[in-house]
Amino acid sequence: MHGDSAYGLWTLVVINSAIFIFFAFSFTKPQTKTDWRSLGAFSAFVIALFTEMYGFPLTIYFLSGWLAEKYPSIDFLSHENGHLLHTLMGFEGDPHFDPLHIASNLFIVVGFFLLASAWSVLHKAQQTRSLATTGRDA
Repeated sequence: MHGDSAYGLWTLVVINSAIFIFFAFSFTKPQTKTDWRSLGAFSAFVIALFTEMYGFPLTIYFLSGWLAEKYPSIDFLSHENGHLLHTLMGFEGDPHFDPLHIASNLFIVVGFFLLASAWSVLHKAQQTRSLATTGRDA
């Protein structure tokens, strides 16, 4: 995978989008116009997500002219250089172990713990169809 293009995998975009949209459709079974509109919005999000992951990243597309001029020897379509901040800040080594990536992983883990700590309050509020007004973030 080193040096190979990590993008342009349109078959993966189509397959993954179809699986996720079919999965959502099978659970929601839209009946009203609003249901179909919600499924359409979700479908657009899923397609955009997988297009960004496997097709072509929008950030690199918008910056491609400037990036090619400023860094002519770097292939921004390779996986390692797709981590733009890692490349632009001059970090060396695996981009998954740079300070920015580690910090983002820590934020995600803290978010999971916050959600887990509030889960019982949120579940109770949902069961009673009321607003959750107690707990850590109330």
